[in-house]
Amino acid sequence: MVSMEKKIFDKLRKLVYDKSGISLGDHKEALVTARVGKRMRSMGFEDYEDYLDHLVADQSGQEVVQLLDVISTNVTHFFREAQHFDVLADLLRQWSDEGRSRFRIWCAAASSGEEPYTIAMMMREVLDNSADAKMLATDISTRVLEKAQAGVYEDRHVEKIPEKLLRKYFDKRGGDNKGLWEARQSLKQLIKFGRLNLSEFPYKLKGPLDVIFCRNVMIYFDNDMRSRVLANMYKLLRPGGYLMVGHAESLTGLVSEFKSVRPSVYIKS
Repeated sequence: MVSMEKKIFDKLRKLVYDKSGISLGDHKEALVTARVGKRMRSMGFEDYEDYLDHLVADQSGQEVVQLLDVISTNVTHFFREAQHFDVLADLLRQWSDEGRSRFRIWCAAASSGEEPYTIAMMMREVLDNSADAKMLATDISTRVLEKAQAGVYEDRHVEKIPEKLLRKYFDKRGGDNKGLWEARQSLKQLIKFGRLNLSEFPYKLKGPLDVIFCRNVMIYFDNDMRSRVLANMYKLLRPGGYLMVGHAESLTGLVSEFKSVRPSVYIKS
């Protein structure tokens, strides 16, 4: 297979930005070349320019979805950046004590499901079974959403879940599937999974929302795209609703109406 020319890489990353908001710097060229090359081989393409022509000509948009799947980096685990789930539990408990019974949460970068299932465990632990509680969990990658919807994880992937919660909310599979854990219906019924591109505005969601988790995804956007994402999320939250971003992310310097509560936690005042 021939190597990717710089002009092809520039066209490819412009297409990725236009379709997803993901900004690929020059330092990503080797990674993109390797991942796109693997996708091309699976389709019988030998030349990067031919593959780019195919992408542009595909009016169905399905190949762009496949491209974004291979470009996306999905690194996650249960109870990642655990302080956010403590904050969530405290908020749900406070709101419930105040007499509220309706709760709506959006997990905007669901990846393979570890984050939404962690949120769901907190919802089950804190809220009464009679509460009207629902979560939307979205991602741009159809590949990881399929895994998330299945809710099946290997032993090594559930190590971060406290033993008590693991036994309470997951079933151990036996036989040929030994070493696998599947989320129970008590968690699955709280979550609706769906594909959503954070760079396509306005978001087709129904508000008002109480909490949005948008963690470790805006690091892939430039500041203009981050500001637009935040503005659209702000509209969807109810007054007093919360936004959680990744610990390595900050809204400092961005055009945003959110008020900081603590590092990586913001409120719509």
